[in-house]
Amino acid sequence: MTTPRKTTTTLVAALLLLLSLAVPARAAATPYTKAPVAGSLGTYNISGVYVAGVSSGGYLATQLQVAYSARIRGAAIFAAGPYYCAQNNVTQALYGCGDNIYPTYVPTLESYTRTWASYGWIDGTGNLSGQPVYVYHGGNDRTVQKSVTDDLVRYYQDFGASVRYDSGSAAGHAWVTPYGTVGCTSTASPYLNDCGTDPQNALLGKLFGAVSAPNTGPLGGTLVRFGQNTFATNGWANGLSMDANGFAYVPASCAAGQSCRLLVALHGCAQGYARVGTAFVDRANLNQYADTNRTIVLYPQAIATAVNPNGCWDWWGYLGATNYPIKGGAQVETIMNMVRRLGG
Repeated sequence: MTTPRKTTTTLVAALLLLLSLAVPARAAATPYTKAPVAGSLGTYNISGVYVAGVSSGGYLATQLQVAYSARIRGAAIFAAGPYYCAQNNVTQALYGCGDNIYPTYVPTLESYTRTWASYGWIDGTGNLSGQPVYVYHGGNDRTVQKSVTDDLVRYYQDFGASVRYDSGSAAGHAWVTPYGTVGCTSTASPYLNDCGTDPQNALLGKLFGAVSAPNTGPLGGTLVRFGQNTFATNGWANGLSMDANGFAYVPASCAAGQSCRLLVALHGCAQGYARVGTAFVDRANLNQYADTNRTIVLYPQAIATAVNPNGCWDWWGYLGATNYPIKGGAQVETIMNMVRRLGG
């Protein structure tokens, strides 16, 4: 294989643009938006923890699930590839995990996974067997090629996960939602596309086994804006390319002490609060289901920094540490600190 002759600077710039093609404008709120209330994360009666994410958030969601598979019971991934796809290498991230000029080397990724589990760096791979996984890829997504997402499905299946793969949509590179403001086939800010479908019904049905219809009226819970510094492994979220604040939607039933699930929802590049306000929080179509399915939704927030100008999550090692996809990884552990506080 001939390696393309790109300078490191060019590769980094291209990668940082990989999952965000424009500087987005803030999206208007939905009719059912809850205004954020400043507060702190409480502790609730949590029966199970799940993760979901799109693009760089999809890569981080897989890192969380694989690293903590004894605790996290399932995952929903939009527009991303297999665990440790980038292998701490910017060239591989660009050409093998977005484009498919390079292979994703699934057997190698699986070998890393088994070895790290044997070291105790991640939970045992046997936990993945039978776990529900929902994967979505749109037919007009040219940012992460379908073959890359196919390999994510293959990775999960090789560890025995129960995978539902929705790949028949015409969507661009986006989180697809009935509250999307972007046409189905486009790839454009705020990367929330309306394809006339409701993937959240499918993904939550896969993760939970059954799902009640969403609340289509005013939301009954509370959207909490909390400080992320409290949970940051270094005490300073900005130093981890994370915002000072994150969000959590808490239905009234969960606040009242009923048993509830916890879903960690991870935005993609250029999709955090600093770029689009609460567009992802409001329009992901998760709060509506949370109200009727006793589910707290945690929305951690990434920000742009000098090494990460588009506010992506760290799935290729931009923070400079090789442990980013395992236990102890800065963003992985920071989010798990939030999960622990919530009672997960």
